[in-house]
Amino acid sequence: MSPQPGNDRGHLPRLAPRGDSGGVYIDWLVGSNGSEEIVKSVGPSRSDSAQPWMQLAPDYEQARSREDSLDRLVEWPAQRESLGDVTGRTVLDLGCGNGGKLAELVRAGACASVGIDISGSFITNRPSGLELVQGDLSELDSVAALAGRRFDRIMFLQSFGYTSDPVRTLRTARTMLTDDGFILLTRTQPIRYALERAEQNETSLGEEYFSRGVYSYRSSWNDQITLSKLPYTMSDLLNVFSAAGLWIETTVEPQLSEDARGLYPHKQAWMDKYLGILIFVLRPLPDHWGPKTE
Repeated sequence: MSPQPGNDRGHLPRLAPRGDSGGVYIDWLVGSNGSEEIVKSVGPSRSDSAQPWMQLAPDYEQARSREDSLDRLVEWPAQRESLGDVTGRTVLDLGCGNGGKLAELVRAGACASVGIDISGSFITNRPSGLELVQGDLSELDSVAALAGRRFDRIMFLQSFGYTSDPVRTLRTARTMLTDDGFILLTRTQPIRYALERAEQNETSLGEEYFSRGVYSYRSSWNDQITLSKLPYTMSDLLNVFSAAGLWIETTVEPQLSEDARGLYPHKQAWMDKYLGILIFVLRPLPDHWGPKTE
């Protein structure tokens, strides 16, 4: 989706979040024994909302490290390809988890790179040129380590849904891009969530796809923690990108490789049903469209 002359950026709507559960937003990786929950939190109180992710962060890293993890098999290889050659490039990973993926990029040649995550549960074996900082995606302006910095690549790898104001967060990230930089953003295919809700509620796919309600349940990892999920549609995503002054250069819907399908048929069965993730390469819209023609 490239920018079209005649768009009036001055009248793009400011899109607020579709709801506020005051709790935790989630995405999942699915393993052979069921749902492996990836939890990051936003909410009116950082100290209250961060607690579930701080408790569950080690479980997420353990799930991601399994040999049949969809992150390992599908998501990270496709994300890595979309980033291109990172040699000499600066990278900002917003919602970096323990920082392991960013460390891999730095070891591959990226330089002066920063990872931000609300948990603060970071790897200790860090390569030179990697800085990991505890911070809230919803308050990037308040992260001192980012003040005055610009980056060639900015990543939201399954973390974007956890900001309390998506447009504000994307606009702030946009100001941190170098002139030829881009944002790599991934989100779970929204049809997947709609299908899960339809199965759970015994309703229809269309009804749940356009649902505006937040629903909550207890984590299978820790039944003392209640998780909340906020539905979204494709139009929600596209409108947020537009309102933030970004256009889509590339969209990827990665799939399992032929070898992986043979090794992990249960993962292919899951992908056939729930579709997986969307990867977007986003670039800033130009400040001016040039002279208008009558």
